Amino acid sequence: MSMNSPPSMRERLVENTYAEAFRSIYARLLITARDSEWLQHAINAVTGHSSSTIMCDCESGVEQLLDSEDTPDGRPGAVIQFHVPRFRKDRVEALERVLLSRVSQNILTCPTARCFNMLESDTYFRLGRKIAYFGDGYESLTSQFDRKMWNIPIMGGAFQLDRRFGYADGIMGGNLWFMSKTQESAIDAAKQAANAVDTYPDVITTFPGGVAASASKAGSKYSFLFASTYETYCPTLREKLGDESGVPEGVNSIMEIIINGSCLNQVAEATHRAINAAIGTEELVRITAGNYDGRLGKTFIYLRPELQTD
Repeated sequence: MSMNSPPSMRERLVENTYAEAFRSIYARLLITARDSEWLQHAINAVTGHSSSTIMCDCESGVEQLLDSEDTPDGRPGAVIQFHVPRFRKDRVEALERVLLSRVSQNILTCPTARCFNMLESDTYFRLGRKIAYFGDGYESLTSQFDRKMWNIPIMGGAFQLDRRFGYADGIMGGNLWFMSKTQESAIDAAKQAANAVDTYPDVITTFPGGVAASASKAGSKYSFLFASTYETYCPTLREKLGDESGVPEGVNSIMEIIINGSCLNQVAEATHRAINAAIGTEELVRITAGNYDGRLGKTFIYLRPELQTD
């Protein structure tokens, strides 16, 4: 491009920056049910209250929906990921608690649901055995769907789940911010981006509808809080903060998406696909990302793909 050529839409809208992600450990499981209605109920229950590890026990979301021909028991299914930060000293115990509580209370209790492991790894939890104790001595190992599964008698019939559930290293905290002239435009851009992520394998979005209206910063003026609103990027505080505000002129709403996944390459590719999906949104002023100069994590996802390295 010559010195006098006008910048492309991408150059104008996409800031030359990076999202600061960090390592996680994650599990990946498959829920199936009799039909899409009961599958959706199971999804809603098992992924509830898991948008952010700031105040949730994990971050979770739907990786993909499967048709009946693609599941072990020939029923509709959903692949779910559960992430906890790797920097937690009790990360392994924390992830096991997440799975124990959510599978036992939200999947076992959902009519017609079953649960299968979807992550083969050297590290695993004996989740099936522990949840099978709910059978109070009437539980049994059975051969079903070309695998060994625990069978737990329940009032609705029986609940089956795999014996072992694997876990491995993953990535949390990939993110994009969509700065727009209006709230409607910011939501539209973020939703298009989240939809693009949802069609890509091995990644999830975690917030309601895939979109977060409230990015947070580490720390607070209140000693009892370890995270709080990112006032620098609150449009309603632009005049009060003056030069300290990071909100560009003309921006009245900022929406965010968070991307977690199996590895850096998958999360980076999902990020770039999200940008491509949102870039033509009317009244969109800028696409950028949250980072903290390396204080949060050492995994950088560059918004311009030519800068991305392993």
